[in-house]
Amino acid sequence: MRAVTVREFGGPEVLQISELPDPTPAPGEVLLQVAATAVNKGDTHQRAGNYPPPPGITDVMGLECSGTVIALGADVTRWRVGDEVCALVAGGGYADRAVVPAGQVMPIPAGVDLISAAALPEAAATVWSNVFIEAAFQPGETILIHGGAGGIGSFAISLAAARGHRVLATAGSPDKVAECVNLGADVGINYRDEDFLGVVKEATKGRGVDVILDNMGASYLDRNVKSLATGGRLAIVGMQGGTRGELNIGRLLVKRARVIATSLRPRPIAEKGAICAQLVDEVWPLFASGAITPVIDCVMPLSDVARAHERLEASSHTGKIVLTP
Repeated sequence: MRAVTVREFGGPEVLQISELPDPTPAPGEVLLQVAATAVNKGDTHQRAGNYPPPPGITDVMGLECSGTVIALGADVTRWRVGDEVCALVAGGGYADRAVVPAGQVMPIPAGVDLISAAALPEAAATVWSNVFIEAAFQPGETILIHGGAGGIGSFAISLAAARGHRVLATAGSPDKVAECVNLGADVGINYRDEDFLGVVKEATKGRGVDVILDNMGASYLDRNVKSLATGGRLAIVGMQGGTRGELNIGRLLVKRARVIATSLRPRPIAEKGAICAQLVDEVWPLFASGAITPVIDCVMPLSDVARAHERLEASSHTGKIVLTP
């Protein structure tokens, strides 16, 4: 099969297309003929040598894909050869073929085409597990979403708005702020020109927000905690602003607030399978009804993977960048 490999750790220029042996599904796994994959921040970190795959996982990048089932490992009963599906993977999406634990394979949501479906698993699983499971986002609560124009942020806005929540979102340009509003944000904040803490205070009449989905980490930590309402929850899913920050525990105690930090990729297979099952039950029907749609920035051939990484790292995108083998 063709797959993206890395000559050495570095910039996008180290990415190359190589011929690798076809993978074989182990018991409990499904083999997919990949129709599309999508680019994620984790891929760029892995390319740079800062995010190695978990033990036993292929070095081929790609955290999600869509495609057709072409072989089944022993003990797989839910899927059949010929099924069109999408999947959350710990690696291997940047290739013609990928093996996936059967529990991380999901049907294509009604109303979504096979190529666009590749953009859903990673963002959907990240948002659902952090916002709705870990942070226990409740009806009537308000959320602040950082990086609202990115792959995770755009999905989070769409999902929270579709479920009836009030949404505030940050982005880095007037066009991206406008896109956040188009996706369903009630308040768009240009973080280059505005202090999101001040906007949050004004928009919530000093109360603060109940949940924050944060991709920045250290540089936003203090302002994020100040932006929380009493009982608020800060869910950190990225470290673009650094890994070390000062936490005012006293403020956290007074607000009875929580700081949550999780990573999806290294979670146990059973745990990721449970998240995928909840997505199919709770989120996929929203695609069928038209309440949400995939947010696709562009579709590129896999051979243009270096250009795709450049676009992601330059934050030139809105939504997900999709690659087709």
